[in-house]
Amino acid sequence: MSAQTSPSDPPPAEAAPDRLSAGNKLTIGVLLVSAFVMILNETVMNVALQPLMEEFQVAESTVQWLTTAFMLTLSVVIPTTGWLMQRLSLRATFTLAMSLFVIGTAVAGAAVGFPMLLVGRVVQAAGTAIVLPLMMTTVLTLVPLHRRGVVMGNIAIVISVAPATGPALSGTILHFADWRFLFLTILPIAAAALLLGRPRLSSDGGGGSEKLSVPSLLLAVPGFGGLVYGISQLGGGGHGAGAADGVSVDPVAVVVLIFGALFLAAFTLLQIRLQSHGTALLNLQPFRYSMFTRSLLMMLLMMIALFGALIMLPLYLQTARGMDTLQTGLLMLPGGLLMALLAPTVGRLYDRVGPKPLVGPGAGLLVVAMFLLSLLGAGSSIWLVLGLHLMLSLGLAFLFTPAFTTAMNPLPQPLYSHGSALLNTLQQLAGATGTALLVAVMGIGAAAAASGGAAADEAQIAGFQTAFRTASIMSIGTLLLGLTLRATEESPEEPAEEAPEEGSADEAVEGEPGSGGGVAEQVR
Repeated sequence: MSAQTSPSDPPPAEAAPDRLSAGNKLTIGVLLVSAFVMILNETVMNVALQPLMEEFQVAESTVQWLTTAFMLTLSVVIPTTGWLMQRLSLRATFTLAMSLFVIGTAVAGAAVGFPMLLVGRVVQAAGTAIVLPLMMTTVLTLVPLHRRGVVMGNIAIVISVAPATGPALSGTILHFADWRFLFLTILPIAAAALLLGRPRLSSDGGGGSEKLSVPSLLLAVPGFGGLVYGISQLGGGGHGAGAADGVSVDPVAVVVLIFGALFLAAFTLLQIRLQSHGTALLNLQPFRYSMFTRSLLMMLLMMIALFGALIMLPLYLQTARGMDTLQTGLLMLPGGLLMALLAPTVGRLYDRVGPKPLVGPGAGLLVVAMFLLSLLGAGSSIWLVLGLHLMLSLGLAFLFTPAFTTAMNPLPQPLYSHGSALLNTLQQLAGATGTALLVAVMGIGAAAAASGGAAADEAQIAGFQTAFRTASIMSIGTLLLGLTLRATEESPEEPAEEAPEEGSADEAVEGEPGSGGGVAEQVR
């Protein structure tokens, strides 16, 4: 696409007023609540799989599709949202996303069989995939640069705290009520968000002229879908039962993973070629901005740590310590609440001091917490486990807001929707990778201990220790990347106008902005 701004695009100076109006605050609030409910739903099934296996008389490999299909749908739909937000107004996009989620939740709550429940989860995921980039794009358009840290702190609550509190909510509901209430509790909240939020968003705008690239879509579905499916199925489908027996690598998952990577490579090459004509399904030009790329890489390592911990800790507590779902959920709840309480404060600090003073301590806490978790044994105090989970949550609270804000700040407005789509798509890949990788490492560690003569319980503990040790080593990458981050101003149009770091004159790459203008006019 040409570097010139189209006549319908507002001047950058008008994209966000100095102060948010009451209407804009309500708009952002509705989007945040909607996204929180949707992402909470992503992990709410983690501790519900066993009751569902008994209810529908299905095997673990079958019930696992309730989480795998959800992640697959996210990974396939999110790359299309950049194009979708150019074609539809914000009101139409929001209505589509929330309607899909409400319908999917109702279908899942009324399911009379496993196939019906699975369909409901897929429809839920389609709505979730649309609302996440919509929320971030709208916030970037409405909020001035010097206040984005605070609002991005609220987004951090949504993206990091919601999945962390999902198991706690699920465990509590399952302790007192039927599994259907996992959906019936969420349904009225989602319906209210739709009814309250729809009038707040403008029906103007949209109607972009970009045509849907069918070849891109045909490559994206097997590319992103195959990659997420292959990763999530490695190591026995993402669960740790029987870890002491080692990891049985599914050859079908390996084949799907290889083909997914090949399709994704072809998709990437096609987008590079199409974006010069403004017809790319997913514009990759945000990667021309060094702070976007570095922050995104750091965020992916953080997501691996977060989702890995969300799998490892419940498995440790339930299999090695004998805790039930309610006890497990309640023990992990304080960490999620701590992240929620700290996120706005961290956002305000970011607006004052930038990313580096926050990211260094946060990454340090993440590394130390993961290492100390690797020292847990069968007799470790539950209070110690709670303290380490709080330390982990504290570290992540100091990381998420700086990562999101530093990644998105340098992008010009035409790249907001595509940058948001890239960020959310790769987060899903990182979450799937973290879950599968740490479960596989846990199985390998347990098998190695068992082959050395350890008893089954000892081998199981050894597997958990190996997994957390691996996560600690990976978290060092978060620290190294975080120390390179710096605050940047928004680039008007050209990637070349991002100020290069000292000694890095070749980092500023000339290029053309992607499509995506006109969003500011829709939210006024």
